Amino acid sequence: MNRKVFVSRQMHNTVMRLLGNICEYDVNSDDRAATHEELVNAAKNYAVMITMLNDNIDADIINQAGPDLKLIANYGVGFNNIDVEAAQAKGIYVSNTPDVLTDATADLAWTLLFAAARRVIEGDYIVRNESFLWAPKYLLGYDVTGKTIGIIGAGRIGENMGKKAALGFNMKVLYYGRHQSLALEALGGKRTGLEELLERSDFVSIHLPLTPETRHLIGANELEKMKPDGILINTSRGPVVDEKALADALSRRVIAGAGLDVYENEPNVEPALKGLKNVVLLPHVGTGTFGTRIEMGKVVIRNIEAVFAGKEPVNMVRV
Repeated sequence: MNRKVFVSRQMHNTVMRLLGNICEYDVNSDDRAATHEELVNAAKNYAVMITMLNDNIDADIINQAGPDLKLIANYGVGFNNIDVEAAQAKGIYVSNTPDVLTDATADLAWTLLFAAARRVIEGDYIVRNESFLWAPKYLLGYDVTGKTIGIIGAGRIGENMGKKAALGFNMKVLYYGRHQSLALEALGGKRTGLEELLERSDFVSIHLPLTPETRHLIGANELEKMKPDGILINTSRGPVVDEKALADALSRRVIAGAGLDVYENEPNVEPALKGLKNVVLLPHVGTGTFGTRIEMGKVVIRNIEAVFAGKEPVNMVRV
């Protein structure tokens, strides 16, 4: 039985060592995304492909897969980079890494929220490059404790965000999602329509997967409905927000600020955003802690072990 594994990017040394204990593997020697040709070759010759969010595993790659390919193990909770339907049609499993990255991603959303609300990046620049003198109206930001947060997408990360908001910062929680969240409602959260959430929230934090329905869910019309001192946070998927519309809204002060960890056309960022002081920009590091990235790797390995044992992956993606 072919047990060879292709790894599209080098993972933490701990993970690579554990992977080596269960199989042979080949890994991209350069710290870059795999090319289309490399991914086609992997699909033809390996039993498992460990893929990353910037590996586009489309139907063309899947249709060229060899008979040995049993699993595409995505290193991340999102899987919009994989044509899951095409994989399922060919009998190839797709897996992801939920749960272990929930805290890290929610924590980063809070990092962005506070950085935008309290103008941390502006303050850091001033201290490093200019002189400063305390004054009553100097570098004023926005209160967080006791305010209202609107959570768009009440899955694991959205619920985690709401829990920290309610219990940690005594915030009122509104949420918008396909299903009722008993966890958020136990904390006093209220499910609303999108328009009501945008109008009432001081902070709006997005925690949605990318689907045809969520692409550009937040555009010019939605931003106009937010409070003038509202702040938008996105740590989910870039195309959920219309970047050009956001840049325009920020430049015209339709909303007060934003914090982004994800972008429409990564690694490219809407140029107009880069020139604005009222947006905090991070390079897609929501899961970027040592502990989280190691745990994600361990989940990938558990999925591989299950398939090697003739079972379904533990975290199988279905559509």
